[in-house]
Amino acid sequence: MVPVSSHGIDAKLVSANAVRVTRMLQENGFKAFVVGGAVRDLLLGIKPKDFDVATDAVPEEIQRLFRRAHIIGRRFRLVHVMFGADTIEVSTFRANTVVLAADAPPPLAGHATNKRLGSVQHASDEHGRVLRDNIFGSQEEDAARRDFTVNALFYDPETQTVIDYHHGVADIKARTMRMIGDPEKRYREDPVRMLRAVRFAAKLGFTIDEATREPIARLAPLLENVPSARLFDEMLKLLMSGHALACLKRLRAEGLHHGMLPLLDVVLEQPMGERFVTLALENTDERIRVGKPTTPSFLFASLLWHEVLKNWNERKARDEYPIPALGHAMDDVLEAQTGKLAIQRRYTADMREIWGLQPRLERRVGRSPWRLIEHPRFRAGYDFLLLRGAAGEIDAALGDWWTRFIDADSAGRETLQNELSASDAAGAGVKRKRRKKKKGSTEGAAASIDAPEGERETTEHDEMEHDADEHDGESSSRHDADSTRAETTTHDGDAPDAAAPRKPRRRRPRKPPVE
Repeated sequence: MVPVSSHGIDAKLVSANAVRVTRMLQENGFKAFVVGGAVRDLLLGIKPKDFDVATDAVPEEIQRLFRRAHIIGRRFRLVHVMFGADTIEVSTFRANTVVLAADAPPPLAGHATNKRLGSVQHASDEHGRVLRDNIFGSQEEDAARRDFTVNALFYDPETQTVIDYHHGVADIKARTMRMIGDPEKRYREDPVRMLRAVRFAAKLGFTIDEATREPIARLAPLLENVPSARLFDEMLKLLMSGHALACLKRLRAEGLHHGMLPLLDVVLEQPMGERFVTLALENTDERIRVGKPTTPSFLFASLLWHEVLKNWNERKARDEYPIPALGHAMDDVLEAQTGKLAIQRRYTADMREIWGLQPRLERRVGRSPWRLIEHPRFRAGYDFLLLRGAAGEIDAALGDWWTRFIDADSAGRETLQNELSASDAAGAGVKRKRRKKKKGSTEGAAASIDAPEGERETTEHDEMEHDADEHDGESSSRHDADSTRAETTTHDGDAPDAAAPRKPRRRRPRKPPVE
């Protein structure tokens, strides 16, 4: 037991709701402690994001004490106690499955916490991965079944003491990640522990103990047996930790990324791809550290973009239309990724929109920019464009133009578009000649109506719009149709007077009345 004079935890950093949960359990005759990563962070002087509580009460007993409490989980049965938007996760002390043999008697015989949940208490697959573990035990056994010594700490808010069974406080001071028990056996029980070791080491700046680190490279293929949804959850924690770049580097160093991001090696082998991913992760880490919002969709879109870009360019080289080719490239990359890491559909939908906005952002003529800034994912697509410019993938002037366009008022935006049109015309070197009017036409409106589509008068602005449409792989027929409608309709909605006289309308002869 470590007193407050030795551990130095600031009680103000402890969640008031976590204190309420431990106090309620203790008042009803149960043991209850703040446990795990929250205690580790408190010892490091970091305010924890989440608080977990461990107790000797079983889930049903916990649920009866709190008005808003729900039992969840199949592999591990837990109770979520909710206070508004805050959720405290409460678990029952569990026996150390590493120590228990198949024929061993249940721990703590006769104690209330030995209730069995279902017909199977503990089950594992052929690789040793634990599938179900609902054997309740003592506090000491619960500490022994946790993964790392720095996470096997119990804090009592009432007495402000820390209970340390495995020298976790000493390891925190030495900044070392050490596995409890035999590392290889513990990794086989739960291969995700390898990812957790890397994530904690990168996030906290700890070194991994050599005995803990040695089996990782050999056992990395075990990640293929982990459900892809669970891998995605762990990857999400890694990327949103505020230390995503450091975590990703450690994953690659240990060879663990193959099971989650198989395309990452291909991207990082390209200098442009490596710079792009590095900038994306650095920007995200900075935003998280200063408390700015960020989305997993943007991160995953950044990690997979250069593989999408490669596929897209290959399709365009085969004379596929650019926009459909981009859609097919997205499908190919996401399908290849889904087999390893089940990125949720809500994220892949946002990723597609971010990628799909990139060619549209290159079109800056007509009403397209005005419509584009109203797009729900415009900001994410714009930030992605700036990232591409900073990485040297595209001309940074494109991003600068959009920045000025966003900040300008209506008149300023029109000026920016006019300047762009003037610079494009100057860059062409030769002014385009206007097409001659068709002989016999008297007014521009009549010529626009009577002349064939290919012989209508085309202004320089129309030609630029047509070029921009072709650049996006879209047909310019819609623009021409809009122009024709505009020219053949007055503000009142009536057709203008044509130069040629109209033919008189024929009237039907009236039928004689029937007598």
